[in-house]
Amino acid sequence: MKTFIPVILTLILCVQSCKPGVEIPPTTHPDVTNWQDLFTDDLSNAIFPEGVWTFEDGILTASKDQAIWSEYDYDNFILDLEFKTDTGTNSGVILYCTDIDNWTPNSIEIQIADDYAERWASSPSTSQCGAVFGHLPATRSMVEHPGEWNRFTITCVDHLIYVMLNGEQIIEMDMKLWTDPEVNPDGSKIPLWLYNPVAELPTHGHIGFQGKHAGAPIYFRNLKIQELGAIEDLIILH
Repeated sequence: MKTFIPVILTLILCVQSCKPGVEIPPTTHPDVTNWQDLFTDDLSNAIFPEGVWTFEDGILTASKDQAIWSEYDYDNFILDLEFKTDTGTNSGVILYCTDIDNWTPNSIEIQIADDYAERWASSPSTSQCGAVFGHLPATRSMVEHPGEWNRFTITCVDHLIYVMLNGEQIIEMDMKLWTDPEVNPDGSKIPLWLYNPVAELPTHGHIGFQGKHAGAPIYFRNLKIQELGAIEDLIILH
């Protein structure tokens, strides 16, 4: 019996060390049943202006154009959430923010917009729903009409950012390619207020949500997050 013990121990160690890594990006919206809530029900782990944001019956919304932030600084994660637009909504999910007082040039914003409204339908594609604002358009428009819920799965692993909207992978971004502060890799102009080159932005920071921008409300629910750990433990598919 003693001769089998080393063999058994070797097999156990092999199984433990050969566990498959997490596949990045997810190929479908994940099962988030056991994931952590990004915010507590009383928003005690959030940073936001008093009286602007409310979280009632599981729905987060704002009365003014002021953002709400995670208290925690995140690095390598999958963020899963639902959002609902109103007529004319313009908002966003903010990633890797290292300066919440001057977040626009110091973060990555995944745009939320009512693409059915003429104002946003006629805007540059990097201002439409699902785009990395000012930098990379979504591969296709997937947002539902105002009043209907949408689902985002946003994956951030170091310099790689992936966005799935309503079952479709619409963004694959390598931040390292955005070295110019004025021009995107495809030659399009970057808005002047995004003056920090994306390639130089830190790949960690607060997660935020833009408030009631452009005079129209935005609604969020089921905000879930899974931290991923070190990149060497992941399987990058793209």
